[in-house]
Amino acid sequence: MSLLRVEGLTKIYDGQVAALEEVSFGLEPGEWMSVMGPSGSGKTTLINLLGALDTPTRGRVLFDGTDLGRLDPVERTRFRAEKIGFVFQAFHLVPYLTALENVMLAQYFHSLTDEAQARAALERVGLAPRRHHLPAQLSAGEQQRVALARALINQPRLILADEPTGNLDEQNEAVVMQLFHELHRRGHTLIVVTHDPTIGRLADRCLELQHGRLAGMTIYREERDEVIDHLLQQVWMLREGNQSAELAKLRRLEVLDVGGTLARMAERTLVVLREGHVELTRSGEQRASDLIRRYRLAERLFRDTFTLADAEAESTACQFEHILSPAVTDKICAFLDHPRTCPHGNPIPQGDCCQVRAGAAG
Repeated sequence: MSLLRVEGLTKIYDGQVAALEEVSFGLEPGEWMSVMGPSGSGKTTLINLLGALDTPTRGRVLFDGTDLGRLDPVERTRFRAEKIGFVFQAFHLVPYLTALENVMLAQYFHSLTDEAQARAALERVGLAPRRHHLPAQLSAGEQQRVALARALINQPRLILADEPTGNLDEQNEAVVMQLFHELHRRGHTLIVVTHDPTIGRLADRCLELQHGRLAGMTIYREERDEVIDHLLQQVWMLREGNQSAELAKLRRLEVLDVGGTLARMAERTLVVLREGHVELTRSGEQRASDLIRRYRLAERLFRDTFTLADAEAESTACQFEHILSPAVTDKICAFLDHPRTCPHGNPIPQGDCCQVRAGAAG
């Protein structure tokens, strides 16, 4: 069941300026959605409506079945305090309060203050040692991490972030986005507005706005799986060539966000990251072996059976091997009489069908 359901959402200002028109989509619990579009496309208007900071002209936002447009001002305030964590480009920290007090301020609006809990929230974003510093004594990246701790303190159902890295340099941007990765891994539901395509592609889906209308919805889950497979193959082939899979080598590949992808691979226990290089786990080894076997069998099939030239055989194998099921792969292997190498002499990992054949021959 969707956590958030947006139906025909429209916001018109001054009776004629449509900031948002007929936008509809759903958001599942634990999903990360990015929102992209040029300036003036309606991104901030959408965030304000989703967070009950504003009310729609038409349409509705259903949060766990509750129509936010029907809430009165007091109910909207309570909803924001209990259900939503906000992170903005401008950090909105109170300048005369310490980092700890800024986090506790969010608890105050929730009718609860717990200093130990606030300290734990700052520790979670790596700022426990600087909890008594004022905002002016913190870097921009540290201030944004305080804002993130404040957004999380009341355990919100949804985190809304409007250009959270817009005022950060590259290093601090990486730190903050790693925190978003961790939140997503722990099951938090996120909507992040960004102008940066690299950040947008880190999400499960990207909602694209143009002139206040929904222009497209791009799903990145499947694309990331292809990138993971590509990196597994590269690690396998480096090892096959008696080379270590160093992070520096992998970062030279034409892959977006290699660091973030490797972190997700480590979370899924496909690889282990050790001292600047990557090692395959048992499950990573099996998946990489299956990928290499499929590709090299497809390459052998297209070159030997269909007599394609080497370059064309390689290109066709790249496109074809993704659709091969294990059963079809075994049939191709048997049809080719269980070849030991690809056309370039590289070994083809054996499958179950090869083991059965070897046992029957023995």
